[in-house]
Amino acid sequence: MTATLPMSNFPPNRRARLRPAVLLAFVLIQTIAAAFFLGDAANDLMATPADYHTLFEAFVALALVAGVILGTRELRVALSRLRDQAQALATAKGALADVIAAEFERWGLTPAERDVGLLALKGFDVAEIAALRSAAQGTVRAQLSQIYAKAGVSGRAQFAAIFVEELLAGPLETDGAKAT
Repeated sequence: MTATLPMSNFPPNRRARLRPAVLLAFVLIQTIAAAFFLGDAANDLMATPADYHTLFEAFVALALVAGVILGTRELRVALSRLRDQAQALATAKGALADVIAAEFERWGLTPAERDVGLLALKGFDVAEIAALRSAAQGTVRAQLSQIYAKAGVSGRAQFAAIFVEELLAGPLETDGAKAT
């Protein structure tokens, strides 16, 4: 398996950045269409006596306007939720980084062990870590053994579980209210 770079080294997804602009363009097109059909229906109602076809056309135009208004409102809510979730994820990432740094400090890991430990937590295997650090695989295995011994665990799964457990040890929050 070839060594890969952590995802944090890449710029944000271009499609994700363009999505709000594309959605806004569609809402704008729908708004123009709704205004056109509403104006056409109003013109028809003023020009000719009201018949079922004209009344139905006016009803459909009003429904289109209502759809644009409600759709825009729901889009704003959805985009707001996405921003909130992105912020919560960034906070969780920061919290995890703080937990990792604190534990590494508490265990007295050397700088090399910190690098190897972080790469192991990111999911890299021994060969990938060795390639990224320009080190022998035996050296990486020895460093991982030292890390596990200092952490008081027997392997990678227990090592990773320490950090997940730390994050989950805090109070649960549901819908903005803390659970007791």
